[in-house]
Amino acid sequence: MTELADPRYRMLDSWDSHTALAAIWESQLAAVASIRAALPVLAEVVEGALPGLRAGGRLVYAGAGTSIRIAVQDGTELGPTFNWPDTRTLYLIAGGPKALMQSVEGAEDDSASARAQVAAAAITPNDLVIGLAASGRTPFTVAALEAAGAAGALTLGIACNPDTALLKAAHYAVLVETGAEVVAGSTRMKAGTAQKVVLNMLSTQIMVRLGHVHDGLMVDMRPQNAKLRARARDMVARIAGVSDHLAQAALEQADWRIKPAVLVALGESPVQANAALDQSGGVLRQAMGTVATNPRNRDT
Repeated sequence: MTELADPRYRMLDSWDSHTALAAIWESQLAAVASIRAALPVLAEVVEGALPGLRAGGRLVYAGAGTSIRIAVQDGTELGPTFNWPDTRTLYLIAGGPKALMQSVEGAEDDSASARAQVAAAAITPNDLVIGLAASGRTPFTVAALEAAGAAGALTLGIACNPDTALLKAAHYAVLVETGAEVVAGSTRMKAGTAQKVVLNMLSTQIMVRLGHVHDGLMVDMRPQNAKLRARARDMVARIAGVSDHLAQAALEQADWRIKPAVLVALGESPVQANAALDQSGGVLRQAMGTVATNPRNRDT
């Protein structure tokens, strides 16, 4: 379906820009809507991946062309947003890193390279390996999932065509039927949008379940500039119910780590805050339930 020409857009090149843009916009909305049917499987993926990730597993993205470029965009944001260690995000890229910025002819057909990259990455049973291919039949991506599965990893295939090799090779198959593109075969459009949304949803919910989000706030973000430090102060003040001044002081005591700073603002020492978070597995809500707050450290 992703290769077919949709008759609706046959005269696209003769339309005025407003009409054409409206049609492209509508196709993007349809791409996002097509994800709804995959929600139950995505929920299973999240829960299935948690034990391995809690044990130190990695998020591994595999793909070629547009698909892997979208995956890299998703993965590189996990560090600054959730403090996910960069060493625990890995990419298996058809054609290697240079293919992220330029086309590498024939790379998507190189199954041997996929298997070699999986071997070099020393994939483990704790890893979640996500393979993306709009067509669902990209040899590199299929081989990467097969090799990762053979190494014991949990595998997820995301494709836009049913009954394809990628979906059959994965433990979890996410089918997003985006159909024919506005420009036939240009899967950077509807298929690419759907892939990006699926990855955003999946990685965000994984991070939520791992305790990197509290009350909808990114409490493990890295406050690396003035804007983010102000955001961190506001988070601590809001969660702990203290003034901006006390929130700032707590962050300074906690080396600008938001979760321990919240507990410091509630009356714990930095050592006690870190211990409470260690005991709770890094889940702030649980740690807050175990600390004894000190009213003298609050002001309003």
